Amino acid sequence: MGSKSVTELGVEELVNAGLTVAEANELYSVLKNIVSLSPTDPSLIWRHLVTRKALKPSFPHSLHQLLYYSVYHSHNASASLPLYWFPSLYVCLFTTTSYCLSPLFSSALFTLLILLSSLFRDQSKRTNLGRLMETHGPKLLGPSYKDPISSFPLFHNFSVQHPQLYWPLVLKELSVSFVEPPKCILDTSDPSKHGGTWLPGSVLNIADCCLQPSSRPYKSDDSVAIVWRDEGFDDSEVNQISLKQLRHQVMSVANAISATFSKGDAIAIDMQMTVNAVIIYLAIVLAGCVVVSIADSFAPKEIATRLRVSRAKGIFTQDFISRGGRKFPLYSRVIEAATCKVIVLPVIGNDLGVKLRSQDLSWKDFLSSTNPNPRSHQFYPIYQPIDSITNILFSSGTTGEPKAIPWTQLSPIRSSADGWAFIDIQPGDVYCWPTNLGWVMGPTLIYSCFLSGATLALYHGSPLGHGFGKFVQDAGVTILGTVPSLVKTWKSTQCMEGLDWTKIKTFCSTGETSNVDDDLWLSSKSYYKPVIECCGGTELASCYIMGSQLQPQAFGAFSTPSMTTGLVILDENGVPYPEDVSCVGEVGLFPVYMGATDRLLNADNEEVYFKGMPMYKGKVLRRHGDVLKRTVGGYFVVQGRADDTMNLGGIKTSSVEIERVCDGADECILETAAISVAPANGGPEQLIIFVVLKIGYNSNAETLKRKFSKAIQSNLNPLFKVSLVKIVADFPRTASNKLLRRVLRDQMKRELSIQSRL
Repeated sequence: MGSKSVTELGVEELVNAGLTVAEANELYSVLKNIVSLSPTDPSLIWRHLVTRKALKPSFPHSLHQLLYYSVYHSHNASASLPLYWFPSLYVCLFTTTSYCLSPLFSSALFTLLILLSSLFRDQSKRTNLGRLMETHGPKLLGPSYKDPISSFPLFHNFSVQHPQLYWPLVLKELSVSFVEPPKCILDTSDPSKHGGTWLPGSVLNIADCCLQPSSRPYKSDDSVAIVWRDEGFDDSEVNQISLKQLRHQVMSVANAISATFSKGDAIAIDMQMTVNAVIIYLAIVLAGCVVVSIADSFAPKEIATRLRVSRAKGIFTQDFISRGGRKFPLYSRVIEAATCKVIVLPVIGNDLGVKLRSQDLSWKDFLSSTNPNPRSHQFYPIYQPIDSITNILFSSGTTGEPKAIPWTQLSPIRSSADGWAFIDIQPGDVYCWPTNLGWVMGPTLIYSCFLSGATLALYHGSPLGHGFGKFVQDAGVTILGTVPSLVKTWKSTQCMEGLDWTKIKTFCSTGETSNVDDDLWLSSKSYYKPVIECCGGTELASCYIMGSQLQPQAFGAFSTPSMTTGLVILDENGVPYPEDVSCVGEVGLFPVYMGATDRLLNADNEEVYFKGMPMYKGKVLRRHGDVLKRTVGGYFVVQGRADDTMNLGGIKTSSVEIERVCDGADECILETAAISVAPANGGPEQLIIFVVLKIGYNSNAETLKRKFSKAIQSNLNPLFKVSLVKIVADFPRTASNKLLRRVLRDQMKRELSIQSRL
């Protein structure tokens, strides 16, 4: 992988990579010592480098690259993935007697290392899942249970086979309280419900669970619920609000909602993810209404579709969006789409920067409806059955109209439980993930923080620059979520230089395929803490594959299905591959899946997720659509979508929708074909448009690229970017004239691979 192996590196190479002579000499001495311990095992060399904190975050990225790629210089990636993070030191230090016999090891040092290994073993036991396993593993697994690391595969398999025993344990760890407890954990008596009926008979209000103090997880009224900072105030103190203050504000807004709307009404939110957006979200749920999630980047047509499908009675928005020191219109976009009542918040200060329609309300006037009430901050939650809808989220419209995906009160429990188990969200953590309530990560972030007792960290502005990074530093963020394109921007612009991110204990990544080198840069910012990869879906309310802090991690890969999740990888004939072989194929999920949809509001859930899927162990598998590669060693890498759905910047869209817009972008166009291809070295998918021109017309690729980009950003999503346009004579087709996008995709992969090698 590197130009030289680690044994060939000298001081000169370290200096050339950006170190001072003194730094290079010091690192070379450490490196020489480590290599002498295990000269033939790259993972052990890398593990020692990371454990000793020899690779400082302040070192140039070129130095981190040099060491990582030199350590894994001769690594055979087809045999196994190179590992960069390890949950324990115990195995690496004492599985070979050569360490003990080395003259470098005095008896005192040997004793110290034994103590260190014990400490790190204990660290695995202090994770949420490790603690749960230590408490219940011996009883559930019997003598097979050893410790959280070596017994993790057994415990995961147990959770798949016995979900009704796993979930009660986790429910006790989350801030979930029932007004009426469930009759049982899982009822599988109704054959029409492939996923089973979960927690039947239970009654609660999931927003109320978020807002009440609890002893397990520990969160008091005085605990900090949210910290935030406004863009442009990067040297100001970080703002904060306590759990008690948050509860009072949410209840005040819930009172105003009850005075304006009725129980069960759908109410949309189309605004940046600010403190007020979080308060509004929780207040809508607390009042027994339904949140309609709309991303603030959508064009009026997309907003209108979501309002129509959800039958929204009102919408909360802002006058403008503030990003990067600029203001962009939002209210004007919303009223172009909305005939219902709009409640408008000022993006800056207390006064609106726009004139409202007669039927709309300012935030100030909306809240004043309850001001005469001296107990406006008191509100009695609307308790409802577990399967009551609290949030309508949307797919990205992969077949034209986006699927309206209802989240019940079960969905937040599932999404929070996965974060609790794998991201290891604990009381005292400060969790930041730049996102939006229009996407699944917005609600997931809210519930994951408040049901686990962590503090939610919000930056009111663009996450692309130094100001966001300084907020991460100043707020003491311990868990930082990202999407790969965001990390790529941070790395390429060097905007995070000089900041201290070493309080971060865990990074997370989702939405698109990670680039190894970008994740190397990210992880190095906190002495190589793990980047937990997450892959799932809005319709699952969770991730079906993740990284685990009880397993070694490889960049850009997933180490395990999530807890209670069973999956198989299917060959071209729909036959599952054996569980212990490396393979590539479409994933099929076990249907009994807590939190997964059993209905869609504008589509047939059965047809979308089950029709045509094979049977496995007497049950029909659930379709997800990803193509997975299982590597030697059991890691997973997402290879794309089984259909023609594309993942652009973490947003799924279809070739058909892209082509529909591009076909009308210029009169010279006969037809277009849209594909997406991941770069040869990994990273986000690139949008490529193939074009056939009408006879007698001429154009060039750069002109069409500009026109396509403008049309797509105006009509679909302003975040979509065209990477390349290729003009061709005709398209490959089947005998029945169906367009073979797969052939075009394979052609581009070959071309990009050749360019990468050159």
